[in-house]
Amino acid sequence: MQWNNKFNYPTSTRALYNGKRLYDVNNEKLPSVTTILEATKPQSEIDSLNRWKQKVGERQAEIISRESRERGSSMHDYLEKFLLGKLNLELLGDNTLEKRMADEIIENGLRNKVDEIWGVESVVAYPGKYAGAADLFCVYEKYQTCVDFKNGNKLRSESWNDTYYLQLAAYSLAHNVVYGTNIDQGVILFCTKDIVFQRFVIYGDKLKEYQNRFLERVEQYYSSIKK
Repeated sequence: MQWNNKFNYPTSTRALYNGKRLYDVNNEKLPSVTTILEATKPQSEIDSLNRWKQKVGERQAEIISRESRERGSSMHDYLEKFLLGKLNLELLGDNTLEKRMADEIIENGLRNKVDEIWGVESVVAYPGKYAGAADLFCVYEKYQTCVDFKNGNKLRSESWNDTYYLQLAAYSLAHNVVYGTNIDQGVILFCTKDIVFQRFVIYGDKLKEYQNRFLERVEQYYSSIKK
């Protein structure tokens, strides 16, 4: 696993403008990928989320969501340090849940699989449309790839990954447009809080299908804010 700083990723700031999360990048204020997906969420997804909240209760749903966000943030920090070569002696005695989850992803999803690293937590911006930060751009098992790290309470079915695939599609498309790359693979590296690892891969025509679907959501987003 080696670094190749071949791309000049832009610096950016994130802020709320009129209640919307925007990236200030390359002298443009662009909506984030998650902002677009949230604003254009299909009614079926909204209904499914509401049913879950009713099942577990509003308060418990918020607790579960908050714990997942906090756990994911800490897990990402460990993974970023590993990729940047900064996992050092001060972490050797760390046996937190988040560290063990990160270790599971490292051993099963990263080590001996990442051939070349291009960027970690790198911002990409599709000019005039959107921006976002991807967990990892790299060459993964010989393929140009966008990688996303995820966590959850239980094992996932691939049928639940629609939003995750749209995120990978958005980041890979922006990277290809701006840098002339050919990222045609997206990888989700997932670990449960019980330390069970899963890997999901999307590539080729399926990834292109999701890229086109995301562009449709972008157009839907801009149409809605013009009304």
